[in-house]
This record gives sequence, C-alpha cells and structure tokens, in this order.
Amino acid sequence: MHQGIPLHYFLIVSTLMFFIGIFGFLTRRNLITILMSIELILNSVNINFVVFNRYLFPHKLQGHFFSMIVIAIAAAEAAVAIAIIINIYRNFRSIEVGKVDEMKH
Repeated sequence: MHQGIPLHYFLIVSTLMFFIGIFGFLTRRNLITILMSIELILNSVNINFVVFNRYLFPHKLQGHFFSMIVIAIAAAEAAVAIAIIINIYRNFRSIEVGKVDEMKH
C-alpha cells in the first residue's frame, strides 16, 4: 500500500524522543535544558501528526497543519520562556531550578 519507511520506525523514533524529553524535564536542574526537553516532546508530537496523516489520509494535509500550529505555539512559548529565563538570570545570577526556588522566600 505505502512505499518508503514503515510506520513503526517513525513511531519508535517519536517514542524515544518523547521519553527522552520527559526524562530531561524531570531530571535536569537547568532551566534551558528543561526548555529544550519540552521542545523535544513537542517535536515528537509533530512527528506523530505528520506520520499518521501520511499513513491514514495520504491526500489530505490536516496533520501538517496541526504540526504548523504546534510549531508556532512552541516558538511563542520558547520566546516567552527565554525572556523569563534571562530576567531570572539578571536577578539571581543563576538559571538552576534549585536557586530560582529561593525566589519565593
């Protein structure tokens, strides 16, 4: 039916990316690496949107449009997050999560 790379290859890559992103989000202490982990999770979702669209509805582009929306939201989220991280660094001279936690006191 479909030529090219089988569906399960894409799903394996997407699943690995998703869980690496979750692992990075839960274990890292640096705000920039946490942001990168979130971006990795969002990109794994984009892979799923495009691949499932290609395999289920090859002549439609809904998966591609959803991916473009996710990319736009991720870009806005990254811009806001980097602005917040820069502001935190200016005030605390660190972007470690443990030191930013002191901000509450």
